[in-house]
Amino acid sequence: MKLSTRGRYGLKAMFDLALNFGEGPISLTSIAERQAISVNYLEQLISPLRKANLVESVRGAQGGYMLAKSPENITVGVILTTLEGPLAPTDCVVVDGDDEVCDHSSYCVTKVIYEKIYESITSVVNSITLQHMIDDYHSNQESMIITSICECK
Repeated sequence: MKLSTRGRYGLKAMFDLALNFGEGPISLTSIAERQAISVNYLEQLISPLRKANLVESVRGAQGGYMLAKSPENITVGVILTTLEGPLAPTDCVVVDGDDEVCDHSSYCVTKVIYEKIYESITSVVNSITLQHMIDDYHSNQESMIITSICECK
């Protein structure tokens, strides 16, 4: 499975909003500059995130976007599925209703493998919140400071 730029850039934008959570609305221009994403593309990504109630918009001169929930209540899985759709390796493991995508689905030996891959991916992305990403980010920043201090002899 490979994520498109929609998923990757959308996750970066949500991470940026999470880093600035509680500081009021953040402009798309400032997110675009920090995350090296075009403002036009960010506008396309924000719309489905807003419709999914993951971000809120504030109009006006001091307007922008902010998380609709706290970072510990938004998972990577919700963000990615909002932007990408199901994260399954094949369509046959996320069929809606009784419609079978493949005529061989009932006896397909590889479908079991695809289901396990899908379950694993879903489990991982649904267990990671934006708060986990922030914590990892701060931990990495501290490590970089310690490393740079240690290199100065």
